[in-house]
Amino acid sequence: MEDRARVVIIGAGIVGCSAAEHLTRLGWTDVVVLERGPLFEAGGSTSHAPGLVFQTNPSRAMTLLASYGVRRYSELELDGEPCFYPVGGLEVAATPERWRDLKRRHGLAASWGVESHLLSPRECVEKSPLLDPQKIYGGFYVPSDGIAKAVRISEAMARLAQARGARFYGGVEVTGIEVRGGRVRAVETSRGRIEAEVVLSCAGMWGPRICRMAGAFPQLLVPMQHQYAVTTPVPGLEPESEESDHVILRHQDHSMYFRQQGERYGIGSYRHRVMPVDPDDIGRSGEGMPSIMQFTPEDFRGPWEEARRMLPALGKTEVERGINGLFSFTPDGGPLIGPSRAVRGFWVAEAIWVTHAAGAARAVAEWMVEGAPQVDLGGIDVSRFDEHAQSPSYVMARSCQSFREVYDIIHPMQPMEEPRPLRTSPFYPRQRELGAYFLEASGWERPQWYAANEPLVAGRDIPERDDWSGRYWSPVVGAEHQVTREAGGLFDLASLKKAEVGGPGALAFLQRMTTGQLDRPVGSVTYTLMLDPKGGVRSDITVARISEDLFRLGLNGPQDIAWLEGHLPEDGSVWLRDISGGTCCVGVWGPQARELVQSLSPDDLSNEAFGFFQARRIHVGEVPVLALRVSYVGELGWELYASADMGLRLWDLLYEAGGPLGVIPAGRGAFEGLRLEKGYRMWGVDVTTEHDPYEAGLGFAVKPEKGEFIGREAVLRRREEGPRRRLCCLLLDDPRAVVMGSEPVYAEGRSVGYVTSAGYGYSIGRSIAYAWLPPQLAEVGQKVEIEYFGRRYGATVAEEPLFDPAMKRMRG
Repeated sequence: MEDRARVVIIGAGIVGCSAAEHLTRLGWTDVVVLERGPLFEAGGSTSHAPGLVFQTNPSRAMTLLASYGVRRYSELELDGEPCFYPVGGLEVAATPERWRDLKRRHGLAASWGVESHLLSPRECVEKSPLLDPQKIYGGFYVPSDGIAKAVRISEAMARLAQARGARFYGGVEVTGIEVRGGRVRAVETSRGRIEAEVVLSCAGMWGPRICRMAGAFPQLLVPMQHQYAVTTPVPGLEPESEESDHVILRHQDHSMYFRQQGERYGIGSYRHRVMPVDPDDIGRSGEGMPSIMQFTPEDFRGPWEEARRMLPALGKTEVERGINGLFSFTPDGGPLIGPSRAVRGFWVAEAIWVTHAAGAARAVAEWMVEGAPQVDLGGIDVSRFDEHAQSPSYVMARSCQSFREVYDIIHPMQPMEEPRPLRTSPFYPRQRELGAYFLEASGWERPQWYAANEPLVAGRDIPERDDWSGRYWSPVVGAEHQVTREAGGLFDLASLKKAEVGGPGALAFLQRMTTGQLDRPVGSVTYTLMLDPKGGVRSDITVARISEDLFRLGLNGPQDIAWLEGHLPEDGSVWLRDISGGTCCVGVWGPQARELVQSLSPDDLSNEAFGFFQARRIHVGEVPVLALRVSYVGELGWELYASADMGLRLWDLLYEAGGPLGVIPAGRGAFEGLRLEKGYRMWGVDVTTEHDPYEAGLGFAVKPEKGEFIGREAVLRRREEGPRRRLCCLLLDDPRAVVMGSEPVYAEGRSVGYVTSAGYGYSIGRSIAYAWLPPQLAEVGQKVEIEYFGRRYGATVAEEPLFDPAMKRMRG
């Protein structure tokens, strides 16, 4: 073998082979791929995966990765044999709840650009003849879904990569990763040492072992046993193809899927006990395929009965053979893609199933070579997990739950149930006393509304909601929204990711990392963006200049910390510290905000002394506070930051003094509606790396005249080219209809965009939705339709902001 390479890929399953193909296509041809098993039926999940490709997913990113995979797999062949069979995919509903959800999935498919159809029971049987139409309400059909031959794809991808210079070696065990000075240097193997600039782990279920060698990541995935059985020949089934003539089929109400295999049927089931496996135990016996465990018939009894009930023809068959195959599950069910924060040059592409393999491989290759992928990976970036979510107990508990929920109907606001509570603000005891209804985000318990505010609902026009949009909602949300506008609200912002950046090079570093002009006087607060090298919005943040060489940052999550850390100068002139756990914050906003805080503080809080977008250290009673005069709800007020040990005292002071002024504690439900009325974007929902600042309505935050920053040239080119689409504010014509987000937007009968954020504006009495639309449909007054569970609602593009366009309330 070579003793050096630019890139070493560990694992020659479908992900590793696809990564090599995409890297070499982008010009990185000095690539070595190492595989412990034989090439190309290597013994991992690729070797036994049934290969069913269902594209539609609530995640836009996952759908786009899958859709790319369908296109790519369809182009491949190996020695004259196809790599993909586009037989179509059908998901059936055995309950009214599932049938309603399939209508929602039909909308998701339209939003993400996947052709789909809703079918009657009889039409479902035309696609899948073994189905009993009496057992179903209907089906969701995607013509382009199909069966991917994973091993065949792996070898086809490898041949393309080899033609460009990549080298593949089987029977090579990685025994160590050499790291010096915080950077990967070499891969040690059973056949020698290979120096490398970059190492990409595509080892799947063995990934935790590889990452441990590098000291790069904790164990973020858990291999789980998943049952797959094949029947004896089905009487009367005379296939034209040795692979499949029937559509692939999902019966999600019983966590099952089906595919034809010639004259037999294959049945996969997740409806069995959770059976995790320690990665260190996989393949230790040396017998058989490492990723296949012994079939446990007792776990398959219930699914087998249901299979014969749903597909009666299977009643004349028996289970001929079965396996408990291993697949990787993560705490949130998503893949693990991206660079290590701890070891530069070490990357992972793990916990990726066949459906998403080619798309994920392309994305990680683009990220490595070009600095950013085409598809926004915010929801599957490996750096998305905070430290608590990397603990072994959390990873195991949540990965097991991911297995249980793989086919469940998951509401977009549905919080995890265990383990909770994990992260609580200092205000938590008081919030519980006030009857707070908590949802969870990044481990934080966040009040959605307060039962103590129920009396405020009386006499207010707060429309009821349907069952779906009304889940995790209360009329109290509307009352808290309106009272914040009338008097004021106290909002718990402890879950905001916060960091400090300091040192003699801090200003220069932040100038390079952001689009805004930060060379401003001490006490200034700047709303700014971080871009990727292609000009996409990687995050929006606030930066407060505390002193000449010290800055306080309000961030969106751990990915922002990882991005900043990855660009810190190596000369030690800049330091960065995540201070989220040691600080808390109360947002005090509303017409009475100044009177409230001033009553507790000796400092001058007048508009003349403490202007908008300014930061000062003040005292609120006995509590030292960093006060930022900013607002995410469009009202006068401050974000008040204190150390966690003083948080409870800060809350008590504000709550007691606010009562006589009509100021109330308010939850995230009100917060969301308030910010929508003001048109404030939420990164990761309204705006992602797929969008540039100008089409997102954030061009005001870009100051190219200040000099160089990451993404500057790219974003200027995109500004000159003009917008490809625009983020638009829509008002639904029906003032009482409410949508949730991700719904498709239609014009002249065709899908033209999708909803990002949505909610109700209780100050204006209208339902609001933000959506990405083509420029020609983005003009104020343009009429469109939003599809919600199969029903279309008229909507009109509105001028924003909808509330207080002159911003007099915030600046008063």
